[in-house]
Amino acid sequence: MKKKINLIVKDEDKNLRVDVLINKKESDISRTRIKNLILNKNLKINDEIIEDPSKRVCVGDVLEIIIPKPKEASLKPYNYKLNIIYEDEDLIIINKPAGIVMHPGAGNYDNTIVNALINYDKNSLSNIGDQLRPGIVHRIDKNTSGLIVIAKNNLTHESLSNQFSKHSIIRIYQVLVWGKIRPSKGRVETLITRSSKNRQMMEVSSTKGKKAITNYKTIEVFENKNTPTLSLLECKLETGRTHQIRVHMNYLGNSIIGDDKYKKKFKKIKNIDHLLAENLINLKRQFLHAKTIGFYHPKKKKEMIFDSILPKELEIILKMLRKTSK
Repeated sequence: MKKKINLIVKDEDKNLRVDVLINKKESDISRTRIKNLILNKNLKINDEIIEDPSKRVCVGDVLEIIIPKPKEASLKPYNYKLNIIYEDEDLIIINKPAGIVMHPGAGNYDNTIVNALINYDKNSLSNIGDQLRPGIVHRIDKNTSGLIVIAKNNLTHESLSNQFSKHSIIRIYQVLVWGKIRPSKGRVETLITRSSKNRQMMEVSSTKGKKAITNYKTIEVFENKNTPTLSLLECKLETGRTHQIRVHMNYLGNSIIGDDKYKKKFKKIKNIDHLLAENLINLKRQFLHAKTIGFYHPKKKKEMIFDSILPKELEIILKMLRKTSK
């Protein structure tokens, strides 16, 4: 059953963006969902349909927001063993391997994390978002591994979405990059927008896009005359834009090992350890792992934090680098 919310703009709220006003009055609905509701013609101001989330309101404006009945997803179950590291009645924490996409999309509607979740328990997933993404609060790329949180009900989904919108979620990644990053630790703050040359890629822009902030620090540097210089970094996200760490590392001139989009070609160096070279060249994923995720649990009313170890294929490379760098 659809829900209707009615609001009248008071003096203290004049000139606010309409999406900000709705979020202020209905704090249990995330800004992202409010924006999608507006874009999908579910908002009227003074009986006129409004599709612009940034529209400013005036004193006395009458708002009507329709929240449609959630759609049921018709998805095929995928018999895929999920690596579940924590589960309760409200959420699931999964350690995703590289090589599998998060949700159905062009070219792949069946073999995704969502399909695996449907197979695992189709009746315990939130359904307030896109019908092809039940339970999905956030994403990591196909060829990135690591921790993701899945919402099992709508209240949890809204709470987690709000935490992502407010940038209060803890997200820490481990990443191996070419070269030595300068300075060894720092903060990258840019705008990120879709590339004008390749619509599947993102790029840093000085004039348009969404603000993206990545904090990084160098954990280990691997240097040897017979190997390329590589650096292991820890990146802590303040925002979560598409390909954010990959774009920011490339922007700094230290692209990620194994990145097939934002890449630097492997340079053959004389006398390099053959096995190490083979592992670097043949890595079928980017060396990027979502190591830590932390959030406030909406039902348990406490902070929760989860950690994971590097996948075997990445740990092998580090062991080889440590051996050859001695």
